[in-house]
Amino acid sequence: MGLLDGKKLLVTGVLTDSSIAFHVARLAQSEGAEVVLTSFGRQMRLTQAIAKRLPEPAPVVELDATSSEDLEALADRVREHTGHLDGVVHSIGFAPQSVMGGNFLAGEWPDVATAVQVSAFSLKALTVAAQPLMVRGSAVVGLTFDARYAWPVYDWMGVAKAAFESTARYLARDLGPEGIRVNLVSAGPVRTTAAKSIPGFEAMEGGWPERAPLGWDVRDPEPTARAVAALLSDWFPATTGEIVHVDGGFHAMGL
Repeated sequence: MGLLDGKKLLVTGVLTDSSIAFHVARLAQSEGAEVVLTSFGRQMRLTQAIAKRLPEPAPVVELDATSSEDLEALADRVREHTGHLDGVVHSIGFAPQSVMGGNFLAGEWPDVATAVQVSAFSLKALTVAAQPLMVRGSAVVGLTFDARYAWPVYDWMGVAKAAFESTARYLARDLGPEGIRVNLVSAGPVRTTAAKSIPGFEAMEGGWPERAPLGWDVRDPEPTARAVAALLSDWFPATTGEIVHVDGGFHAMGL
């Protein structure tokens, strides 16, 4: 019997087979879950192609997390494949390069607003859109990068992640009475397509394997995917509003 046996999950953010979300979907299927993916626009064909590389080909529904039309239609689109959801994985993030890579002071509000909407507000928007399908015991799990610190080159995406982490806590507060858990996984740097789009990403990952007590492989998304799967399972029935660090212990070390 798998950890997620019989679970119905919605997973966002699968674009390539190097993405953390892809490995979450893969692992979830191997642990007995049924998975529905989301994508939109020009990325849709890429996601549909990558979905065929999963242990079981997964359906893909259209969702632009900044589109009110898509959000309103999400529940009906998912119902074409499953009647309810036991879990939702938020792996959505974007910031224009103009507000990263050392451009913090030069950042303009329209680009900052884009980063906050896509990378933080989307957690609330996605959760509310999926809420009609979620049942008592369902879980929402998102991916973050420790927002307690000012990281090199991360700039306004770091601010958006701080808002993202706060959003998760408020969702945990408001959805707890319905038996819905909301937790985050704070992963160490992984060389995904999204990470490579951050100008100067190497400055963020530099020294991580040496400073993490358990070591850290920037090419291995498996530990992060396992943590997400665990939080989606029934093994954390009384945990919500939490941030689980999967970073080799880096977050606990001083200079």
